Amino acid sequence: MSKWRPGDPRPGGIKSMIRVDQAGEYGATRIYAGQLAVMGDRSPMSAAIQGMALQEAEHRAYFDALIAERGVRPTIIQPIWDVAGFALGAATAAIGPEAAMACTAAVETEIDKHYEDQLIELGDDDPELGAAIRKFQAEELEHKEAALAHGAERAPAYPLLSAAIRAGCRIAIEVSKRI
Repeated sequence: MSKWRPGDPRPGGIKSMIRVDQAGEYGATRIYAGQLAVMGDRSPMSAAIQGMALQEAEHRAYFDALIAERGVRPTIIQPIWDVAGFALGAATAAIGPEAAMACTAAVETEIDKHYEDQLIELGDDDPELGAAIRKFQAEELEHKEAALAHGAERAPAYPLLSAAIRAGCRIAIEVSKRI
């Protein structure tokens, strides 16, 4: 059996896409909640994080509605993503503002790739979902650029921190597609 490649039909199809995207947007809101719990309003990056958190909440609301509308089962491990997302956000914020931004840059790098793969697979099959994914992908890239502009690459051990977070994202994506 060969490995899935962009453009191949995905097991579970569109329902799997919706499930994993809802889980990812949920996780993003929890990461920002953890960062803001540690940073509060004290950091010069707090306003940027609050703005990104609002966009992630909008993305999550869209996928929450789509899950209900289309009868998609959410991931059963959402309680794990709740705790893991908050912990990741809090831990990176505790390291410092640049580490919080490194977290955003790493996550958004993986989400950009994930959304691009979905758009290729989706093609013209679901125009509404495709339009939403394109919009959200553009906003995620804005978050990545903002994080880089706010010093993500100056975080302590940036290459290691970024690689670890990106690997965690890839694992979370694969697990949430299936479970």
